[in-house]
Order: sequence, then structure tokens, then C-alpha cells
Amino acid sequence: MTQLAPPDFIHPEGEAIADYRRQARIFLAHSREYLAADDLHQASEKGWAAAAWMTKAVATAQGWEYERHGQFFPVMRRCEGVVADGRFADWWPAANLLHEFFYTRRVFLDPEMVGQRIDQVAAMLDLLEPLTRE
Repeated sequence: MTQLAPPDFIHPEGEAIADYRRQARIFLAHSREYLAADDLHQASEKGWAAAAWMTKAVATAQGWEYERHGQFFPVMRRCEGVVADGRFADWWPAANLLHEFFYTRRVFLDPEMVGQRIDQVAAMLDLLEPLTRE
């Protein structure tokens, strides 16, 4: 029989949001490290992870549902209505493209393209972070 976590293990919402934000930045840093090491698959997947974790922070702060990968898209569409930067609509699909790169043969990956998408995700994180503040 599986035991539930003790109540003190459950963190307040604000702490979860801060943790999601922090982890998003860690994943972004790792994506740049992997890119510098020419590990394009890991660079891509860590870039995706950065976007996904910041999205979790936004969803939690805004009271929106985000429990599965497929919910990334509706949350991003909601963010488009809140973020006051027209470039956002072009940047968030870069995150999903990075996720697709993870499953792409190395011969078809271009370090410059991966780097550009990581830069777009970094800019996206900067736009999303204010939406994570309570």
C-alpha cells in the first residue's frame, strides 16, 4: 500500500511557483552549456524544459490548469492575451520545436538553429516571469 506524503511535504503555492521559476532558469543555463558542448539533443530538451517549467509557474500563479504536456499550448494561448509583446506568439512555438529536436537525428540538427530557439525561449521566460508574481 502506497503512503501519502506527510502534510509538511506539501509546499505552499508561492513556494512551488518560486521553485518552478528557479528550475526553469537552471534548465535554461544547462541548455546553453549543452549547446556549447555541441550536445544538441540535450541542449534542445533542456530548452524545452525551461519553457515548460516557467509555464508551470505561470499556470500555478494564474490558477490555470497545467498538469500534462498537451496543456502547454492552451496556457501559451492564454499568455498571448496577457503578454504585451507581439513577438511572444513567435517565441513560444520555439519551445515546442526544441522538444521535437530531441527526437530528430543529429545529422538534421543545426547548432545555430538550436541556439536561436534557445535564445527565443530565454526571451519568452523574461516575458512570462512577471506573470508568476503573486
